Amino acid sequence: MSVTHRHAEELIQGARELGIELSAQQQEQLLAYLGLLIKWNKAYNLTAVRDPDEMVSRHLLDSLSVVPFVAELGDNWLDVGSGGGMPGVPLAIMFPERRFTLLDSNGKKTRFLVQVKLELKLANLEVVHNRVEAYRPEQPFDGISSRAFSSLEDFSNWTRHLGSVDTFWLAMKGVHPDDELQALPTDFRLSATHVLRVPGCQGQRHLLILRRSV
Repeated sequence: MSVTHRHAEELIQGARELGIELSAQQQEQLLAYLGLLIKWNKAYNLTAVRDPDEMVSRHLLDSLSVVPFVAELGDNWLDVGSGGGMPGVPLAIMFPERRFTLLDSNGKKTRFLVQVKLELKLANLEVVHNRVEAYRPEQPFDGISSRAFSSLEDFSNWTRHLGSVDTFWLAMKGVHPDDELQALPTDFRLSATHVLRVPGCQGQRHLLILRRSV
């Protein structure tokens, strides 16, 4: 199955419901990304979502739901455990003036992400094949995002060295993770919680923004 006119309509309408007007280029790139995801998922197992009709809401619109929050923050971003590229690829499409590094330890997934970068001509996107604990960039990131990557405790501990007191950690979650918040390392605190309303998605979605105190 390939990308259809119905997918395009769902994307445009869903983005509007999120308060986002997509440019023609952004629409084209997001749908091209969806097409690559559908094509490569058969062999590479990039996502557990098998039905292309579910991918617009559960991947594209879910990723776009954090755009208003990312818009207010820094220019240099890391997407940890990026997998099939959510939310990193859609964010790189939406913010061409900012830098996005997509990190994953799975070689198949980073090969897919390199292909996405090439085919979509995303000059602001860098793909890193490495374990998060071993990754040592030259400078701390302004923002670090994760979507269904790990518990908040592991996310904080594993990425602590990649940020600073000025960094924003954005964790995309389903049900509000009260137990995980209790286990946060002492040098991390919850800065804000936002309920995400994702068009076409059933179930709860939350964005938790963390900061490091020292």
